[in-house]
Amino acid sequence: MNEIKEFVEYLVKLIVDKPEEIEIAEKRGEQVIIFEVRANKQDFGKILGKHGKNIQAIRTLVNSVSAKAGKRSIIEIIE
Repeated sequence: MNEIKEFVEYLVKLIVDKPEEIEIAEKRGEQVIIFEVRANKQDFGKILGKHGKNIQAIRTLVNSVSAKAGKRSIIEIIE
């Protein structure tokens, strides 16, 4: 399952200006994996995207990868 976390990290780091400040925490349940993404305040807008399109695209990609592993993923952006 670590590859899903690495995939989330890869996608988020591609978008932001300060990729070295990205922190991703992973919380696992039986059927759900929650990824808490922490970033620089200036990068929040880039992660979210216009009308939330960037984060929605990231969530769609991560959900498709997670489904192959039989899990469900949730991505939360934390201040």
